[in-house]
Amino acid sequence: MLENGWDEVRGMAACCDYNNSDTDEISSIIHDEGVSSLTISRSNLPWGVLYKGVFLAVMLFAFAAGPRVAWAQAKAGNKDKADCAPAGSWSIPGGGKISGADVIARAARNSVVLLGEMHDNAEHHRWQLQVLAALHAMRPDMVIGFEMFPRRVQKALDQWVAGEFSEVQFLAAADWDAVWSTDASLYMPLFHFARMNRVPMVALNIDARLRRATSQKGFEGVPESEREGVMPPAAPSTAYLDYLLPFYGEHDRGGRKKGEISRDDPDFRRFVESQQLWDRAMAQAIHSALDRPGRPLVVGIMGSGHIKYGYGVPHQLKDLRVTDVGTLLPWNSGTHCGQVVGGLADAVFGVNTLSVVSHELPRQRLGIRFELAQDGGARVLQVEKGSIAETAGIRDSDIITEAASITIKRINDIVDIVKQQAPGTWLPLKLRRGGETMEIIAKFPAVPK
Repeated sequence: MLENGWDEVRGMAACCDYNNSDTDEISSIIHDEGVSSLTISRSNLPWGVLYKGVFLAVMLFAFAAGPRVAWAQAKAGNKDKADCAPAGSWSIPGGGKISGADVIARAARNSVVLLGEMHDNAEHHRWQLQVLAALHAMRPDMVIGFEMFPRRVQKALDQWVAGEFSEVQFLAAADWDAVWSTDASLYMPLFHFARMNRVPMVALNIDARLRRATSQKGFEGVPESEREGVMPPAAPSTAYLDYLLPFYGEHDRGGRKKGEISRDDPDFRRFVESQQLWDRAMAQAIHSALDRPGRPLVVGIMGSGHIKYGYGVPHQLKDLRVTDVGTLLPWNSGTHCGQVVGGLADAVFGVNTLSVVSHELPRQRLGIRFELAQDGGARVLQVEKGSIAETAGIRDSDIITEAASITIKRINDIVDIVKQQAPGTWLPLKLRRGGETMEIIAKFPAVPK
């Protein structure tokens, strides 16, 4: 999970904001199996609305004559900074608008296409479905890889595509609540698309234990037998280190104040290694999928933070000698235009923010990313700035042992409790901090933010 915005929802799924800021994306960077974010989505648009977009996409792209311009050849005069990603339009970062037909035709010529997302943004997933349909119309020899699933549940994905499972059976077999925990209804249209068209689904991720071990010991400190076949990642670029450091240094760590951590700090380097391990694992799974008969088009569904600027998965794919990689991102229209610069991605598609296009009910959000601690409770991995959790005094590394007098034994215990919390109420929490046990109150506003 730099996945985009407290990207990442499942085990670290998307936690929070519907925007494109890099600060929000750090969550996906530290998002992992067994990690959860406390953002609860309660409703989604009906299937009919979702599939209208798919059919329109196919009609628009399936009969495209072919690319009329390359990425760098977009009309030079079309660089209106007032709206860097107009809703419903494709743009080349730093290069102006481009037609959808050209984008899809160009992307379909690659071996790999990576589609970004903010994990809990329904509009981003609708966009992904539209692009999948358009690409499939041109390249039906397709495989879809999902960041959401660790390799150990691959059999469940195969059985789903084969039509052997109901939705409930599939999510249970794939251990969804433990490995991702974002609202599954956001992803089900993508899963149904794969099954309807008998497109193989591939689990791209690794087990959370491996990522934790790497963050604690470094990659070389993890025995080779425990690496799940992941090879040493390609060394990070200086630009990537500079990109990650501000996020890592946002909070006080190990007695050091934020801003005092340097690029050479051992803890920071282990943190980078754990992120690169994630990227490398997904790149290797994509590389393996390319070896299937017919050399299919492999489409990767993952947090935007793994794609932006080519730092994450594209960098690792290049090290594996896979260089024809397309990168496409959804972008909340008119926001964070300073980031829409050359090198961000091949193209971005402007979408309205969720508050504009849907009637979803407000969501209760505690504003933490966490994992299940070995000895019980929810270990806090990250506290969202300005969140209810931060206001209540919750800190990184705290272990929440009880919520509303209920002992936390499973990932879903705390998720379900927050989901049921009524607006304007208080939630008593018991937590461990170091060797101390304390009780705090999380106060939910009358109107969820």
